[in-house]
Amino acid sequence: MRVLHTSDWHLGRSFHRESLLTAQGAFVDHLVETVQAERVDVVVVSGDVYDRALPPVDAVALCGDALRRLAALGAHTVLISGNHDSAVRLGFGADLMERVHLRTDPARAWEPVVIEDTAFYGIPYLEPELVKGPWELAERSHSAAIGHAMTAIRADAAARGGRSVVLAHAFVTGGEASDSERDITVGGVAHVPLSAFDGVGYTALGHLHGRQTMSETVRYSGSPLAYSFSEADHVKGCWLVDLGPGAHGVRAEFVPAPVPRRLARLRGRIDDLLTSEGYAGREDHWLHVTLTDPVRPKEAMERLRGRFPHALALAFDPDGAAGAPAAPRPIAGRAEIEVALDFVREVRGEPADEAERRLLERAVEDCRIREVS
Repeated sequence: MRVLHTSDWHLGRSFHRESLLTAQGAFVDHLVETVQAERVDVVVVSGDVYDRALPPVDAVALCGDALRRLAALGAHTVLISGNHDSAVRLGFGADLMERVHLRTDPARAWEPVVIEDTAFYGIPYLEPELVKGPWELAERSHSAAIGHAMTAIRADAAARGGRSVVLAHAFVTGGEASDSERDITVGGVAHVPLSAFDGVGYTALGHLHGRQTMSETVRYSGSPLAYSFSEADHVKGCWLVDLGPGAHGVRAEFVPAPVPRRLARLRGRIDDLLTSEGYAGREDHWLHVTLTDPVRPKEAMERLRGRFPHALALAFDPDGAAGAPAAPRPIAGRAEIEVALDFVREVRGEPADEAERRLLERAVEDCRIREVS
């Protein structure tokens, strides 16, 4: 059997206010083309189908289009809910769909979707607080919740025989996180040991956004697109997994996804960034720029976008800055305009010019008028 392992679509997500819907649509096209070209039997989506519990309507439409097209090819799709999804909303109509199999109810984690001779067990994101009581867990942790579900899954798989695949949305110990995953720490305990997934043919993990091989049978596919600058060096895509005969035997190949626009981090003084030929290859990238000028340049982002139109994030780390910051001047009893001007001087390293002073004075006056009106 041939399985395509993907996760963390985060449909509806933006990137520093840039819409990603077109790029996500291109990924869906790539997904469908891969399923057709590689004769994939089952597509698994290991959680975070959407970016939030109430996704925008265009994201829901894109998801519906993806599932319809996959079903039209004759492929089955097995999905679980992640920590970004609403399990109840994503799971609506779970028992009414053909070739689309939703597993969002924790109580059904050990009820497999059986396709040919392979049992697919979907463990949705398990909130420890919600399952501790019903499952009579000894502790409130992700490890305890996943451990309970996997014990029941192993028992069911052993009784059935044949091949087994587990979908899970969790942070496995040893996995490498990026800046775009939502923290799922519970009482300081977020990790699940790799050994929790022993005894099954293949485990398709979701939650971490970088592809990772935890073992020959346990992998993260990562997100199909980069959702933070910490993922600038990631290769995005899906695992194409061939399940051999019997209960074990796995071969996996990574299939890269299309890249809508590359990411990069730049660091330096603004004049060098704007003039150096060494940055010519980054002019069409989405950029995070850190300026090291001793004095914060005026209109820095506007100037940078003259050369780098896709600069999205800007930070400042002045050369030679060291030591603790000076103690702030007291605010009580001082005029609002003085506080505002001090702030400009502090963050930029030089005082506001006359035009900026007039602008701040006008803003302070407008605020005062609104307070009394």
